[in-house]
Amino acid sequence: MTRYLLLAAIAAATALAIAAVVPASGSALLGAGIAAGTALASLLAFAFLGNGAKPMQRALAIFVAAFLVRMVLVALGLWAVHRAGGSLLAFVVAFFLPYFVFAAIEGGAVHALGRNTGRTA
Repeated sequence: MTRYLLLAAIAAATALAIAAVVPASGSALLGAGIAAGTALASLLAFAFLGNGAKPMQRALAIFVAAFLVRMVLVALGLWAVHRAGGSLLAFVVAFFLPYFVFAAIEGGAVHALGRNTGRTA
């Protein structure tokens, strides 16, 4: 699990560094920050809560909770960027490009949890 956290941290630092140098950096930093923060929180949840009995069911619950949190944060971020007069396009691009990278990393972390689904009937 450590390698996935490290890979996500490198991806987060890269996304935030790129977002800091674009012309609409405030909007982009908010989008990249939401993507990076929720991805790292999701991976930490996999590390601490994903072990034990039925890891795939726990991983699915973490995926659902993280997705709902991301939905709310993206809506709030869009509202905040709009209110501040920032670039909505920069926010959306800066969120979704790293999000797809983080989704692949999270998928790898779930795959690494193992397939122990408990006792069979």
